[in-house]
Amino acid sequence: MLPALPRHLITPLIIATALFMENLDATVISTSLPAIAQDLGVDPIALKLALTSYLVSLAVFIPISGWMADRYGTRRVFRTAIAVFALGSLLCAFSSSLTGFVAARFVQGMGGAMMVPVGRLVILRGTPKQDLVRAMGYVTIPALLGPVLGPLLGGFISTYFHWRWIFLINLPIAALGLVLAGRHIANLRDAANPPLDKTGFLLTGLGLSLAMLGLATEGKHMLSVAWSSSLALSGLLLLALYPRHERHHPHPLLRLSLLRTPTFHASVLGGFLFRAGMGSTPFLLPLMLQLGLGMTPFESGLLTCSTAIGAIFMKTLMPRVLQRFGFRRIVIVNSLLCGVSFAAYGLFDASSPHWLMLATFLLGGCLRSLQFTSLNALAFADIRQQDMSHASTLSSVGQQLASGMGVTLAAFALQGVSALQGHATLQLSDFSWSFAIMGTLAMLSTLQFRRLPPGAGDNLATAKADS
Repeated sequence: MLPALPRHLITPLIIATALFMENLDATVISTSLPAIAQDLGVDPIALKLALTSYLVSLAVFIPISGWMADRYGTRRVFRTAIAVFALGSLLCAFSSSLTGFVAARFVQGMGGAMMVPVGRLVILRGTPKQDLVRAMGYVTIPALLGPVLGPLLGGFISTYFHWRWIFLINLPIAALGLVLAGRHIANLRDAANPPLDKTGFLLTGLGLSLAMLGLATEGKHMLSVAWSSSLALSGLLLLALYPRHERHHPHPLLRLSLLRTPTFHASVLGGFLFRAGMGSTPFLLPLMLQLGLGMTPFESGLLTCSTAIGAIFMKTLMPRVLQRFGFRRIVIVNSLLCGVSFAAYGLFDASSPHWLMLATFLLGGCLRSLQFTSLNALAFADIRQQDMSHASTLSSVGQQLASGMGVTLAAFALQGVSALQGHATLQLSDFSWSFAIMGTLAMLSTLQFRRLPPGAGDNLATAKADS
């Protein structure tokens, strides 16, 4: 079927396949956490490290992905990213300890960090403008289908086979991607590529890694409290040195000065609080359904995939909702609705009907999709065209860090509540309080959104209406 298409449309399909593998893997692990924890002989809360390490790896390596593509060529970097992701998948499948599994997930994140932005760059540079919308449509498919199929596939494999197959199924997809990318993707470069900000990469990459590793290992997982605290403080110190470096470097890795733009500031910083609260979903929800309510991984996946279905449905209503209410009102009110709906997840017990749970998850998916899409668009409402690349990078890093922080904070909440209630093992009431805490965190983002000027982002809503 591929040869029947023009080459500039074959390329997006190849990239979409690779991105589907990455998106699927990012969600497939969530429903398998209890099974993985049992097999590795660790506390399920300890697997927060597996989720966090992947997200931190994305945040560290996304900023240099564009530079790498310009320096070494898009085809070479994209194929290398697929190979690294496949290696990480193989290491995950054969991990026998928590340390090995966390390290393997970090390697996976390195590949994923290169695949997504470089793949989009290939399409933007190699597709005629009249076919760009169609080409980008192919690339959005993985983002829509991955979160739907991931929980189902992960739950099915963990229930009826073995969780290690979750990672092994990536290998044939990666092999096919390597072959097709070698044949159909051009090795585009940019001769005007500025030198890499190596000091900035060291400060941010090492700083983020140490800070998040220190925070995520708190709670007697892998490292002692003294070591965890030392790592976290060292990472934060390195990050504190970056703003001064950024002000004096002609081509800084991350342009923090963009945060002076009110809409971008609200989207990144207010969005950080919101994404941290909602980013705990892949961690808290499957654990509650399986450990708290006794469901199988497959039953859990059948319910949790409804959040992704709700997100897809909301995308069809987005233009009309934005035109009717405007960005500012939506992000303020909807952050409160999302927080309340998320806290409501913790009200379910063994007697709750599945149809009610399904409807609640579906509604939660709709509300979160509305907020995420609004924040993503609002971030670039007042950014100049020449600053778009830097803004996109900084926004992407913030999103990945927020999701990682959400998992870490949710684990803290779960451990703290369980300890306060004197529970030796996790109980359903521990999850109830944890959902309430993370929902409240998401609602705190309203304080940032209220600072938005009236009419913020209206130019985007108008543009949508005109088109």
